[in-house]
Amino acid sequence: MSWFDQRPDDAMDGAFTVVGPAAVRTVEAAAFREAMSRLGAAVHVITTAGPGGKTGATATAVCSVSDAPPTLLMCLNRRSQTNPVVVENGVFCVNTLGDSGAEVADIFAGRTGVQGSDRFATGEWSVLVTGSPVLASAVVAFDCRIIEVRAVASHNVFFGAVEAVRLGPAGPALVYYERAYKRV
Repeated sequence: MSWFDQRPDDAMDGAFTVVGPAAVRTVEAAAFREAMSRLGAAVHVITTAGPGGKTGATATAVCSVSDAPPTLLMCLNRRSQTNPVVVENGVFCVNTLGDSGAEVADIFAGRTGVQGSDRFATGEWSVLVTGSPVLASAVVAFDCRIIEVRAVASHNVFFGAVEAVRLGPAGPALVYYERAYKRV
């Protein structure tokens, strides 16, 4: 069986490219999710603003790609309400949360019932180069312009050229580990 044959639904169209003749087997989704819960990760709020609107989402899937030129990637579920807005706007900001950011993380994760632009009522927000919202209390904010989007499984992987960086207050970071926020 190839990756193509393992697609759970039509939302996965074009999500995989087979790179070898051998079938690939993966672990069960539940086992993978449990294992991933033990992989601690920084908590970020991904924001965007532009012709498609202003929105944001909480994410842990963010990492550096290169410093020549400065590039990072972040992943969003293609079914999320934030994903098509980021695509349309062509810009995003990665706001890395400090240890006091759990409330903002929950709001942008959809855990509080607050929706749309009302999510920006919590916290102090400004903008940098792209116009994407930047959280004043973020440990660091990376203001990015999308240079490539790749569909992989259920998510889009956004590659962003970092056009501006804002260093926020130093101190402990917020990490998601074992399905809970931890302060380190």
